[in-house]
Amino acid sequence: MRSPANGRAAELLGPTGPLASRLVGYEQRAGQLAMADAVERALGDDQVLLCEAGTGTGKTLAYLVPALLSGRRVVVSTASKALQEQIANKDLPLIQEHLGLDIDAVVLKGLGNYLCLRRFGELRDGFVDTKSGQTAREVARALPLVEAWAQSTTTGDRAELAALSESHPIWPLVTSSSETRIGPRCEHYEACHVTRVKRAAEKAQLLIVNHHLLFADLAIKGEHPGGVLPPYDVLVLDEAHRVEDVATTFFGARVSSGGLERVFADVERSLRASLLHDGTEPPAYIATARTRAHELFAALNATVGSTKEDGREPLPELDAHPALRDAYFALDDALSVVVQVLGGHGPIHESLAQLGGRLSQLRQDVTAVLYPGRARVGWLDRRGAGLSIASSPIDVGPMMRERLFARGLGLVLTSATLTANGSFTYIRERLGLAEGLDVPVEELVALEALDYANAALLYTPEDLPEVTDPAFASQAAKRTTELVRATPGGAFILCTSVRSMRAFATELAHALPERRRLVQGDAPKRTLLEQFRATGDAVLIATMSFWEGVDVPGAALRLVVIDRLPFDVPTDPLVAARSAAIRERGGSPFADYSVPRAAIALKQGFGRLLRTRADRGVVAVLDRRLTTRSYGKKLIETLPNAERTKDFADVERFWTASRT
Repeated sequence: MRSPANGRAAELLGPTGPLASRLVGYEQRAGQLAMADAVERALGDDQVLLCEAGTGTGKTLAYLVPALLSGRRVVVSTASKALQEQIANKDLPLIQEHLGLDIDAVVLKGLGNYLCLRRFGELRDGFVDTKSGQTAREVARALPLVEAWAQSTTTGDRAELAALSESHPIWPLVTSSSETRIGPRCEHYEACHVTRVKRAAEKAQLLIVNHHLLFADLAIKGEHPGGVLPPYDVLVLDEAHRVEDVATTFFGARVSSGGLERVFADVERSLRASLLHDGTEPPAYIATARTRAHELFAALNATVGSTKEDGREPLPELDAHPALRDAYFALDDALSVVVQVLGGHGPIHESLAQLGGRLSQLRQDVTAVLYPGRARVGWLDRRGAGLSIASSPIDVGPMMRERLFARGLGLVLTSATLTANGSFTYIRERLGLAEGLDVPVEELVALEALDYANAALLYTPEDLPEVTDPAFASQAAKRTTELVRATPGGAFILCTSVRSMRAFATELAHALPERRRLVQGDAPKRTLLEQFRATGDAVLIATMSFWEGVDVPGAALRLVVIDRLPFDVPTDPLVAARSAAIRERGGSPFADYSVPRAAIALKQGFGRLLRTRADRGVVAVLDRRLTTRSYGKKLIETLPNAERTKDFADVERFWTASRT
């Protein structure tokens, strides 16, 4: 790295620095300078910094500049691909151009984003269109598209093939993963897209990754000496409010009925490609394993016996259900046979040996899920026609301390929403930073860069029914219609459940025929956002996936409506287990876990409104509990300092004043 810029990061970003002199309209931000100083201290002393920096602070530059000036290998991890792309395509070029830093940077995505040449070849050469269903026909139609793209791509990043959606069924069959990679023994190793990007990463000073890839690396390194990422000295976790959820996933185990079926199908294709099986019917040992898998998931579904369409249910104790236990043992025996057979082909056929290892890991995962132990919780998850079983740690703190915080890194955790009721206590306790850590932790809340007091209005009506009242949905939709009609711009309707989203979509379709309505699920998220921005006064109705990581500045978004306070469902197995653990320690699950978690989520939803200093708008929370319940005060104190009202007439006056 060439670094002609000599001086502290805050000086480079300050009023006498190169950005101020070269960028038209550059504005000094006190919060950004304070954050840059704090990041520099943390990296210089290999300490931990917790920094809440709201929208408009310029936090990306505040951590990138001192990190890059350190001269050490830096990993920046985000919760979304969108922020990865922003850093790589906007923030980093600005630093390189105006600060004179020549940075060798690589964007790394999860392995599932890259085409696997071996798996694609096996699918292309061994695919049998049995006409057994829509999925097989979709894969058959997509194969020529993927083949044409595979011959021209230099990156193997599936995002290049815009003709196929991210959820197209062909992608799990042709992309890479930690379970499917063979490594140097693969005949495609030198041409492999993952090999090439990993080699580029080994030479780069800056790696831009996402949380899923980072924690996949941490989970692997907990068991093996290697990993997904090369060694690094500095780690910045942006959008750090998502860390606990991602860590929960990757420090746990998950097995789905569809995932098992994909492995069985991979085995069949690999056998045909290796000329070890020449028929369309699977070998008997595969057929038996497939049957046993179906029987186990059917037994689990019947034992749990929920009438829920989607969602998680606690797993039963196997020893209390002999039929379920027998189904588990039968699958375990069947998988053992498949592993043994595939292992026998290993010396000659590497892909079959790799598949044997993959199934061996799945055997372990099934056991880990069905017998989770005291420190973990297991559940059955329904998603449409699919079933999966999973287990996760009740407390990720010990693993975070062991695998991350105790490594002696310069470590920054930052987000627009890290505090609850003005304190970092919640996030520190959830991530293992509260006690038992030798490394010092600095806390900083950067000054707000946006003028919420004058640019935003928080509307909290108390005349709507309670959210548990059957009349709430229709009354809330009616009030939302009035809010949309009073607003000179577009609106987000953010719902806490799919059922609520559908109810709002139905009601608003009748009440607002003149406005364009966009509903989550009707098109990919990126497409919906593009249409929303282009329309200018559209109404987008969505669930939690639009509560964060969505950036719509200007008049296209002037109103954010939140239907209910975003409390987790208390009967969710993971929530219930964590609540029980807090209760055993003498704490209050509601006050210590549910309220802070809801406060951070609510603040994320609020944060969709103002994205620049020129923005103006209204946030409406239709759940009367925000002002009528005692905990509502804590939730409100977590939100930005906007003007508040319970009177709809004040909303109308707010927009009248904004036009004058």
